[in-house]
Amino acid sequence: METVADAFKGLAATVNSRKPQVTVKQFSDACSLFSGLFGILDTSFKFAKMDYVGKINDLAAASRSISTLEAMIDKDIEAGCVKKFGSHTRNLLKVKQGLEMIKVLCEELLASEGDDSLKDSAIKAYNQVLFPHHQYNIQKACATGLNSLPPKSLVLLLIGETEETINVHLQSYVTASTPVIAYLDKLFLSKNLGIDW
Repeated sequence: METVADAFKGLAATVNSRKPQVTVKQFSDACSLFSGLFGILDTSFKFAKMDYVGKINDLAAASRSISTLEAMIDKDIEAGCVKKFGSHTRNLLKVKQGLEMIKVLCEELLASEGDDSLKDSAIKAYNQVLFPHHQYNIQKACATGLNSLPPKSLVLLLIGETEETINVHLQSYVTASTPVIAYLDKLFLSKNLGIDW
């Protein structure tokens, strides 16, 4: 989790600069670091792993020919495919929503320090961020996966963290991801695309 937090600190520094230009590569590289955590929780997060990793792979592939996130969105606008399934811009929006869910999950875990339930925090985060954007069949699959999450103590053991060390990394991610998510929201809104689709 420390590697993830550090990558998002780098993204936060970029978006907080005077003329922020986030490269598709920097963004996709940072977001791809969550794949390892999904691997540890493979059974519970199978639904998320397949969806999230596919979208990150698309952005990583786009980074080979498109420099910045803004240029990527502009290219989709010109092609008239922004909201089409599989477009880079739609994938970016869905990844942003995933980052928001992870941020809320981290906040919930920090607020429930000492509680060994990962499930309760994950369900709250999912319901707050992703549930409104998912169709019924995805909502049901997510509920099944979230209800099968192992206790937090087992996950900490698997990733080699303690309650104290994980809390530092969770807080770092929350702090760093906040301006990154705000930057993405501003980017979508500046193109008159909205953020609720």
